[in-house]
Amino acid sequence: MVCAAGVASGVGALIDAALRRDWEVGVFATPVAMDGFFDTADVEARTGRPIRSAWRRPGEPRPFPAPDAVVVAPATFNTVNKWAAGLADTLAVATLCEACGLGVPVGVLPCVSDALASHPAYRASLDRLRGMGVRFGDPYEGGAAAGGDRRFHWERALDLLERH
Repeated sequence: MVCAAGVASGVGALIDAALRRDWEVGVFATPVAMDGFFDTADVEARTGRPIRSAWRRPGEPRPFPAPDAVVVAPATFNTVNKWAAGLADTLAVATLCEACGLGVPVGVLPCVSDALASHPAYRASLDRLRGMGVRFGDPYEGGAAAGGDRRFHWERALDLLERH
């Protein structure tokens, strides 16, 4: 699941890492993320599947099988809050709500500024999702991490799911 954050342009690194681990990959994206936040043609070429962002029409086949696990990276303030509240107004958030209801493991790499992360609704959303079994990696807000590393650590999302 790809959300609309600047680091989304690097999602190919996550796809490549998943493929190296012999995962089958299908990508869902929020509608805003589809509007230039990442190279959709590249993602479809890497996965061999269309990106899902809009609802299927009745009778249309599913373009890929139901997931065994879900990664949300980058996860934005908006998506985390809507998901925790059960506001399934987009295919992306509805899919996350459904995955939790089905017991599908979900790993999340948040990409939220410190200012937004301090909002009480966001903190409550994290608590609620953790209580539902969602696994979170360390937040990324674009600043330097320990040791001066500014990269978004895509593979950590896979690690969250493979450790359990």
